[in-house]
Amino acid sequence: MKKITPFLWFNDQAGAAAKFYTTIFKRSKIVRIDRYGPEAAAAAGRPRGSVMAVAFELEGQPFIALNGGPVFTINEAISFVVDCRTQQEVDRLWKRLTARGGAPGQCGWLKDRFGVTWQIVPSALDRMLRDRDPEKAGRVWKAMLTMRKLDLAALRKAYAGRA
Repeated sequence: MKKITPFLWFNDQAGAAAKFYTTIFKRSKIVRIDRYGPEAAAAAGRPRGSVMAVAFELEGQPFIALNGGPVFTINEAISFVVDCRTQQEVDRLWKRLTARGGAPGQCGWLKDRFGVTWQIVPSALDRMLRDRDPEKAGRVWKAMLTMRKLDLAALRKAYAGRA
């Protein structure tokens, strides 16, 4: 186990969420599915044998998803940033993560159908926003604020002062 592993609390969708995510990201897999035994099921008010937790990996990063009930809910206070090398990767991930009930947000943020928030970001954005020339960085920032899904070509135009 890695030193730090994100742990996601779901009401009863941990298995479906893990399966969904592992079909979207490369180098991803379900590692283990733990089921509620008799004692845990009785204590948690869950059906015996139902999915309790799923250990999975996305791009080699371990995650754990728990079916813990409605006590806690996922919200935008935590998000996962996905570094994308190309616009095609941005487009593919955006389309897959917003499918079937997901919702686009601002500036590359989106919420998937399970309520998990993602930031789908082209790798070049960080370099442009951190440019030593405040005018270049400011133009990129201003352009980004008008976008939902980030458009790398439009960001590069803004950076170059051609937008």
